[in-house]
Amino acid sequence: MFPLRRNRRLRSNEAIRSLVRENFISANDFLVPLFVVEGKGVKEEIASMPNYYRFSLDLLKEEIKTLWSLGLKSVLLFVKVDDKLKDNFGTEALNPNGLMQRAIKTVKDTCPGMLVMTDVALDPFSSYGHDGIIENGKVINDATVDVLANMSISHAEAGADFVAPSDMMDGRILGIREALDQSNFIDTGIMSYSAKYASAFYGPFRDALDSAPVDLVDIPKDKKTYQMDFANRDEAIRETEMDIQEGADIVMVKPGLCYLDIVRDIKNNFNVPVAVYQVSGEYAMLKAAAEKGWLDHDAVMMEQVTSIKRAGADIIASYFAKDVVMLLNKS
Repeated sequence: MFPLRRNRRLRSNEAIRSLVRENFISANDFLVPLFVVEGKGVKEEIASMPNYYRFSLDLLKEEIKTLWSLGLKSVLLFVKVDDKLKDNFGTEALNPNGLMQRAIKTVKDTCPGMLVMTDVALDPFSSYGHDGIIENGKVINDATVDVLANMSISHAEAGADFVAPSDMMDGRILGIREALDQSNFIDTGIMSYSAKYASAFYGPFRDALDSAPVDLVDIPKDKKTYQMDFANRDEAIRETEMDIQEGADIVMVKPGLCYLDIVRDIKNNFNVPVAVYQVSGEYAMLKAAAEKGWLDHDAVMMEQVTSIKRAGADIIASYFAKDVVMLLNKS
């Protein structure tokens, strides 16, 4: 008790603070999201995500080399598909020579040791901007799962180490696991977006891929019929438990900062690696505030990623990954 016990003794200087610190950030914590486009010599800054870019395959090679040199060993691939290739069934997603498949091969050819995870959802390929097939004004579940399973096989054939279904269809983890195993891809892992909320923080990401739901009278203009209600907590446990039972190797909570209670709940309840996606809106807010001089960019960035790890994240998918590691390397 006080005065025998004075907690401030352990905060009195940086040396003792470092010695008793509970959580540390390193390059090994991060999964780097990358956006890929067609073309050559393309490095397009995303307007709503300052200092973040879409890369054509030739420049993707250079970015992969840079990431590897910084100690970043894992990437999560997304592709921006030309509108003329989009339809209601995500047909282009199954093209063995599609942009995603070529991007996987490009990363593996450039850096065989780089862990490649791939986005599995129909929204980049959908003419409606939804994660599933539209029928009679609704996103239908089971037919979508069949496409996602075939999509996962296509990614595995191209060399993906993990597929990352982000769609939130019921039963898609089981469908994908069985399809991969039947195709002899028993070592291809699944990182499931198990607790993905219908969040307003995704706007810049949808700009990056031109994948926002279309605003049509007979088509839902949001994703609330399949992504989770942000008011719910217990539901995240049910979703995660089902995904683990169906074969997920890693589970994810998305978005990050507003959902750290969910991260801790899942970490406390399940003995599997937990990933957190620090999403585009979280990135954009800090960039905008720092540009205005309202926040210290690097200090807030480090506080954010450390809080995500402190909450229980084993993996942090973050657009700040490169910035964080470069900052760490300076210290």
